[in-house]
Amino acid sequence: MTSSDTPPVPRRLPSGAHEALRPGSALLRLETTASREGVLDGAWWPRSRDMGAELPALLSALIAHLGPVTRVGLDTAAWEGLPTRILVDDCVVHIDSFPVGDDTVLITRGERDLFSLLVVPPDAAPDAARAAMAQAVRADNISQAEQILIDTGSGRGPSD
Repeated sequence: MTSSDTPPVPRRLPSGAHEALRPGSALLRLETTASREGVLDGAWWPRSRDMGAELPALLSALIAHLGPVTRVGLDTAAWEGLPTRILVDDCVVHIDSFPVGDDTVLITRGERDLFSLLVVPPDAAPDAARAAMAQAVRADNISQAEQILIDTGSGRGPSD
C-alpha cells in the first residue's frame, strides 16, 4: 500500500485539551463543506454578557479560520451592550437580533454560509462548561444548544 492509498487520519484535539478551557475560550469544529452533519459547529464560553467586550475576540478567532465574517445573530434580550455592527481586523461585521435565545450565536460568512455555536453561560462551572463544549463539537451531535446545557448542568434547566 502506498502512502496515497492510506486513508487520511482525522485531526483531533490532543488529550487534555478540554481541561485547559476557561471563560473566554472558543472550541470550534469548523466544517466548511456542504456535508456538515452535526447540529452545532462549535462552542463559545464568554467571560461576561457584555457583547461589546466579548464579541471582538470571538470574531477575530473566527475570521482567522473562516475568512471574512459578515453577520452575527444574537438574541438582544439575552445580552448587554449589543452593538449594531463591529469592526474586527478591518472587517465590518453586522450584528443582527434573532430570537435564538442566549444559548446560541449564529455566524454568517459570505451571503449564505451559516455556522451555529453553542454559547456556554459565563457563570457556568468549569467542568460543566467543558462537557457542554465537548458535546457541541462532536460531529455526531444531534442535540440542540439548550438541551446540551441542560444535560451537562451548564445552563438553566426547566426548574429555573
